[in-house]
Amino acid sequence: MNAPLVSESMVLHQLGERLAALRLAQNLTQAELAEQAGVSKRTVERLESGATATQLSTFLRVCRVLGLQGRLDQLVPEPAVSPVALLRQEKRQTRKRASNRQDVAAPPAKRWEWEA
Repeated sequence: MNAPLVSESMVLHQLGERLAALRLAQNLTQAELAEQAGVSKRTVERLESGATATQLSTFLRVCRVLGLQGRLDQLVPEPAVSPVALLRQEKRQTRKRASNRQDVAAPPAKRWEWEA
């Protein structure tokens, strides 16, 4: 199922609110967070307000300081294996190939002839 589409500005705003809440929960000022992340205070203000999209590396620095680096896989999870891919994988595992072995007695070959 697809999630309902939300505008980019709304996503940035919600993301900014979450970052601000996490920063406050850790009792950090914007200036302290900026210093620890190696970015400007203005950058942190922009991230938290959702005013502008910043570089992904800046976002990752802020997430690292807030202890979110280990949870980034939840932001972009591994794609699930499709049912078709699972079936193909099963077929590969159970597939039997013909061999040149003569263990099994084959029925005598019938001579093929043109019909008149």
